[in-house]
Amino acid sequence: MTAVATLDDVTMRFREHTALEGVTTVIERDSITGLLGRNGAGKTTLMQLLTGHRVPSGGRVEVFGARPFENDDVLRRICFIKEGQRYPDHFRVRDALTAAAMVFPEWDAGLAESLLRDFDLPARRPIKKLSRGMNSAVGIIIGLASRAPMTLFDEPYLGLDAVARRLFYDRLLADYAEHPRTVVLSTHLIEEIASLLERVLLIDRGRVLLDADVESLRGTALTVTGPRDRVTAFAGHHELLHSESLGGHSRAVVRLRGGATGADAGDAGLSWEATSLQQLVVAMSLHTAPAPTRATEHLEEVTR
Repeated sequence: MTAVATLDDVTMRFREHTALEGVTTVIERDSITGLLGRNGAGKTTLMQLLTGHRVPSGGRVEVFGARPFENDDVLRRICFIKEGQRYPDHFRVRDALTAAAMVFPEWDAGLAESLLRDFDLPARRPIKKLSRGMNSAVGIIIGLASRAPMTLFDEPYLGLDAVARRLFYDRLLADYAEHPRTVVLSTHLIEEIASLLERVLLIDRGRVLLDADVESLRGTALTVTGPRDRVTAFAGHHELLHSESLGGHSRAVVRLRGGATGADAGDAGLSWEATSLQQLVVAMSLHTAPAPTRATEHLEEVTR
């Protein structure tokens, strides 16, 4: 494994708020990593550290073997497409692409023109007059056509309809296959991008919950269903992430241990199925959520 970026025991504090705490991870070269987590989990802060927008309060961040903050040699190799990307008020779509071509050494003008047609973007229209989805499409075009060695997309799909999002995923995968590079994709639409991802980095309340390759996750996350006592007994030998019961039956999401497989669940008299990436992320996030307060419990009773 060759690392493009490393974070070693990284903490980021904003006055009394801790956005990241003790984060240690590696972003692999020529890989597509999904940066997942709830709102406020710390995903954007992590991206800001990787792209030199912030300096960590503690720990060490390195990208391409050096600290990114105010490091032109590193930053010229990074493209960061932010949520709600802003442009100068007078910029037209064409101006944004022209400026990007001057910034990114690997810029592919042919790809940019092709994507303009794919997304049906009016090149001469002022960006401030674009719809939210069209604005997002401008960022996607820049991110893909930059061909930067490391490209980060922070919620790139805002305002895009399902067809446009599918177009983005297809073009990303096709261009990545021909021109491998490191892509970090932060998104809430986990099911839509699951097939693209090679690695998953799940953050919750500033801490890493999951850092693994997707292929290994497919064999370790299982949803089992059956009599409550059998589910409880089976889950007791593994990592129970989430369970729910109705009458004498239970359904549980577990991460298997000791080389166990679905066949072991079947031998225990349980029905089983592979847990999707989205189900796993939700289960792990709920597993680490703070216990509800009495007021929250009362609200849940009222709204149940």
